[in-house]
Amino acid sequence: MRLALVAVLLLAAALLFAAFAWADQPSANELGRLMILEYHKVDYPEDRWTRTPENFRQDLEALYARGYRLHSLNALLDGRITAPAGTTPIVLTFDDSSPGQFRYVETNGVLEIDPKCAVGILEAFLREKPDFGRAATFYVLPGASKPNRLFNQPEHEGRKLQYLVSHGYEIGNHTLWHANLGKYDETVVRLQIAEAQQWIQRHVPDYKIRTLALPHGVYPREVGWALRGSAKGTVYEHDAILMVAGGAAQSPFARGFDPLRLPRIQVIARDLATWLAWFDKHPHERFISDGDPATVTVPADLRDKLRPDVKLRVIETPNR
Repeated sequence: MRLALVAVLLLAAALLFAAFAWADQPSANELGRLMILEYHKVDYPEDRWTRTPENFRQDLEALYARGYRLHSLNALLDGRITAPAGTTPIVLTFDDSSPGQFRYVETNGVLEIDPKCAVGILEAFLREKPDFGRAATFYVLPGASKPNRLFNQPEHEGRKLQYLVSHGYEIGNHTLWHANLGKYDETVVRLQIAEAQQWIQRHVPDYKIRTLALPHGVYPREVGWALRGSAKGTVYEHDAILMVAGGAAQSPFARGFDPLRLPRIQVIARDLATWLAWFDKHPHERFISDGDPATVTVPADLRDKLRPDVKLRVIETPNR
């Protein structure tokens, strides 16, 4: 009991310190780097590919205290930054559609979202802190074996996909059954992607799938096969391809931004803590929103790093 109390006090102190540190953050810098976080299982016990529900909740607390706000990946790709002024957009992604990401349970005859699954935790956090935002992208596996086939509740597959879309979450392509695309020829690669889209659109017919997360982080022999094409009458087209690692991403306004090679940060406790500490120590490297989706605010000494095709009104601030 004493150890548990000490742990709670230490966490509270860390969050308080982060809040004070965030209060002294620099002005807007929309050429700074940002994080696309990659989760897999939300379950027990904590492991290489598993985050416990309690630790996932603590991740959200740590992000919120440091001024991060959830942001849609699709809006980020469009350069439409809606994060409030002074905050940093952060993207959550969930790979493999495991049960702990989205689970329904029956309580007293009523079907409800399990409060210990990722969606349940996100929704509860939003009710407590509505300014944190609601956004995440789920890279699902429609043709995988149990337990990764669309969250492992066949009777609720459609209900779950419809819930995600109607509540502001996004669905991405992760192939039909997590195929290593580097092992296959063009025909199989296109089938894996097109059939996955077919399955998803049976439940959400009008939904446009815009991004692909590479299983195992492996590209096909020709990146164009994954980017756009068709198979069995289904046409697909992706605006971005997400890798399995790579660190913090470039700003969508930066010359170095490459939507076909978007890096992610795997949420292992050590890795997430390392990146949070790095941005705490190097605040001028961090994307800070100006709060206006119609403008892009950059320090004057970084103006040459701005993409030449940015059509938004550019506002320069004093050098960093």
